[in-house]
Amino acid sequence: MSQLDIHLRDRIDTNPKIATGQSEAAHGQMAADGALLSSETLYFRPITTADLDEVMVIERMSFRFPWSAGFFLQELQVPCARSILAELSNRTVGYILFWLLPDAIDIHNIAVHLEYRRRGIARALLGEVIDEAKRQSFTRVMLEVRRSNTPAQTLYRRLGFVTTGIRKGYYSDDGEDALAMTLDIT
Repeated sequence: MSQLDIHLRDRIDTNPKIATGQSEAAHGQMAADGALLSSETLYFRPITTADLDEVMVIERMSFRFPWSAGFFLQELQVPCARSILAELSNRTVGYILFWLLPDAIDIHNIAVHLEYRRRGIARALLGEVIDEAKRQSFTRVMLEVRRSNTPAQTLYRRLGFVTTGIRKGYYSDDGEDALAMTLDIT
């Protein structure tokens, strides 16, 4: 197994920065199958409108009922909305969108390109959001996940999320229930 080297681009400063902390979510060991080589570097930065075509490719391959490009544009313009794009070898490989709420972060969307799954990218994106929650002194990170999406639920549980409720018929596209999951930040 190899360890993933992560560089961050600050939301204001565009110079890449090396993450030197020991955050398990951001620096944990990757899966043996398809693990990133130690020479590969994952970069994070906010999503821009110029990224939308590549984001939409990932969105369409990841979800039965993907968001529209227009919905992404709306989401990116919400004052409390934040986004993180993951790049590997100058290729967009994943993203996460979330809102900063009073005392909490609410994750709205996360996806990783099919060719790059099982390499720790989703875990690293979630780790960035969890780190942001800690920097902001928030008490929790929340999300909803389809009841049928057991791989995502497994990842969330491994990071400490617990199921806090069921939202009946949450997904308007097909009426599927969602599990509400929360990570309490201590």
